Amino acid sequence: MEQQEHIIVGMKEGSTAEEIGLKPGDVVLEVNGQPVTDIFDYQFFMEDEYVELLIRHEDGEEEIWEIEKDMDDDLGIIFSSNLMDDYKSCCNQCIFCFIDQMPPGMRDTLYFKDDDSRLSFLQGNYITLTNMKEEEIDRIIRYRLAPINISVHTTNPKLREKMLHNRFAGKVLSYIDKLYANEIPMNGQIVLCKGWNDGEELDRTIEDLTKYLPHMESVSVVPVGITKYRENLTPLSLFHQEDAKKVISQIELWQDKLYKKYGTHFIHASDEWYILAGYPFPEEERYDGYIQLENGVGMMRLLWDEFQNALPFYKENVCQKSCIHEKKEISIATGVLAYEMIRDMADEMMAAFPWLFIHVYEIKNHFFGEDVTVSGLITGQDLIEQLKEKELGDRLLLPENMLKAGEEIFLDDVTLEELQNALQVKADIVKSNGEDFVRTLLEKEERNRQEEHNE
Repeated sequence: MEQQEHIIVGMKEGSTAEEIGLKPGDVVLEVNGQPVTDIFDYQFFMEDEYVELLIRHEDGEEEIWEIEKDMDDDLGIIFSSNLMDDYKSCCNQCIFCFIDQMPPGMRDTLYFKDDDSRLSFLQGNYITLTNMKEEEIDRIIRYRLAPINISVHTTNPKLREKMLHNRFAGKVLSYIDKLYANEIPMNGQIVLCKGWNDGEELDRTIEDLTKYLPHMESVSVVPVGITKYRENLTPLSLFHQEDAKKVISQIELWQDKLYKKYGTHFIHASDEWYILAGYPFPEEERYDGYIQLENGVGMMRLLWDEFQNALPFYKENVCQKSCIHEKKEISIATGVLAYEMIRDMADEMMAAFPWLFIHVYEIKNHFFGEDVTVSGLITGQDLIEQLKEKELGDRLLLPENMLKAGEEIFLDDVTLEELQNALQVKADIVKSNGEDFVRTLLEKEERNRQEEHNE
């Protein structure tokens, strides 16, 4: 294996690395005489009480450091990359790829297509398996990296090759067999495309994937996302209400059958299908513990249930004396998908706390096209354009998924500060749970309740 170099940029305070005198700029060349490809090799080698590090200092001198440590001590070294390697980009040209439908002129990171098995384990990303070799599957098995999230889409090899535009896309499905044989937990995803992998093809895929139970723990079915920038790409059609009803019926028939046989519903329709069909969301039990929450499966049911559980407590305990006569006007902006539920939640809040007046605004996605309905793809400029003439009250509440993770910036690089200045209102971010929705709306009252409790 080719030797790779991993630059140390810092050490955690009080760590073994700081104690023994490693410095920023030092480079780790080997651990226990072995080259280190990435963070998984490194963590595997660290699972020992005695470790040898081959270090090259900034002056070019190489030195072996012999370290005795606790078994679970990772030394506390901070590397220049959390992955300790470059990210692997996708080699496919999937007919449904959302990135291919992005407008020009956005920041570079938004155009990067990742297909890295390591991110499947670290961040929950879904991978197609087409970017992997047999030895990488072996390494997943050796290190027990799990769960592995797989973008299956179809188990028909020829159809998968067409949908991914990759002549190896069907062959690599055999990797699932190997992961299953070694009892590696997996989850699957199907992006459903009308006239491609729906109908009988969807039945085939579901049936094929049930063979991997229980190690394949769940599979989600989500509708293809289509933006207005879909030019010179494979023609795809939107699903409509009757289509959604058929998909739900098909999936729920499989759920009932599989639950009787295996005690799990296994295959799940994302929330968009139920909203499009005009159906109520399934009961909590049907989501099998919300395994596919990050894929939009059960998010609305969970949000509603969390809200209903939290509301009685806050109604009973929050500021019934000093604040009951204070009037407060608040606004909430959300996407088309969640609008009706958020509006219903706001109505219940106003009934429970009469001093609250809440505006709920449905933001249509002019940037990507109005067929894109999720709040996570709403841009700053759409918010500004559609809210600038609205009554916003004292505060504007926005869901956290509108912003880049860990930063106060929208998809189109409009900052939260720029939005607040343009709308002349304070914007607060609401986490994706029902209790935080209640707590944020009652921010001042909740602080007063805590102060009264502490007294």
